[in-house]
Amino acid sequence: MARNAIGWAAHDQSGILSPFKFSRRATGEQDVTFKVLYCGICHSDLHYVKNEWGHSTYPAVPGHEIVGIVTEVGSKVQNFKVGDKVDVGCMVGSCHSCSNCSANLQNYCPKMILTYGSTYHDGTPTYGGYSDVMVVDEHFAVRIPESIPLDSAAPLLCAGITVYSPLKYYGLGKPGMHVGVNGLGGLGHVAVKFAKAFGAKVTVISTSPNKKDEAISRLGADSFLVSRDPDQMQAAISTMDGIIDTVSAFHPLVPLLSLLKSSGTLVMVGAPEKPLELPIFPLLMGRKMVGGSCIGGMKETQEMIDFAAKHGVKAEIEVIPIDYVNDAMDRMLKSDVRYRFVIDIGNTLKAD
Repeated sequence: MARNAIGWAAHDQSGILSPFKFSRRATGEQDVTFKVLYCGICHSDLHYVKNEWGHSTYPAVPGHEIVGIVTEVGSKVQNFKVGDKVDVGCMVGSCHSCSNCSANLQNYCPKMILTYGSTYHDGTPTYGGYSDVMVVDEHFAVRIPESIPLDSAAPLLCAGITVYSPLKYYGLGKPGMHVGVNGLGGLGHVAVKFAKAFGAKVTVISTSPNKKDEAISRLGADSFLVSRDPDQMQAAISTMDGIIDTVSAFHPLVPLLSLLKSSGTLVMVGAPEKPLELPIFPLLMGRKMVGGSCIGGMKETQEMIDFAAKHGVKAEIEVIPIDYVNDAMDRMLKSDVRYRFVIDIGNTLKAD
């Protein structure tokens, strides 16, 4: 039997969120139902509620950095029990039969089902974690290690895996590598922490000189580069093995490509709403590559959060009540957050 749920939803591309009542499916044989305690606010949530990518559907309940406590499990669930702490990220379903699913790359399954803004197997719309309860196939839930605080664990299921996966795949997450991180926001600050935990040398690239002290003193970066300073950029030409580009606004790529050594890779993980310009000659001269990466498969996501627990990697967060969410969206648009908003769902989302 379906269960009543409450959340906050946007109803049009104004992106304004307000209380919304809906229903979640009954707990199926392989489902885990959990009470939502925290949900991070990702820049994707802002893009989506404002229809900046052009494919939003309404009402939209965003949120794909979701932490909670299991309250019910299906009869065939093997990996979770009532009382377990779980995390759900950007996807809640896939086909389970394609080559990508077989390789634990559910994030590249052609039939991947997103946590919000998709249609589930039963034909119902998916609603995200700005809500009081979630029901999810156990294969798309991650166990949270005891040593990670629940509120700061939430952003790891999007921001964390989004930067962890390309650091591993492109061979940048190891000692001896010099990794640039472009943008010091929700993704960028976690990229710095993971790259350092892997043993790499890390340079933060930013348009904001006032972030230097925090990047180095608080987050552990080795150096800081102001991308608007021609002298600093010139001095850093051909010094980096790879760059994780986390910026989700329109920005030039050629200056970043100039920072790469021969055979270096610029990895795009931000998602600007407008196409970026990519001249070819900077790629030819130095055998440089531009690649992409989108979250990670479920096996790698569990690996990521276990690695984070072992190495003390956690997101820097500002915890807010649910009724502050619209203000938080406005502040995020202005980059006025250090570095991720997390909504205290458990204590502030009430039925009344």
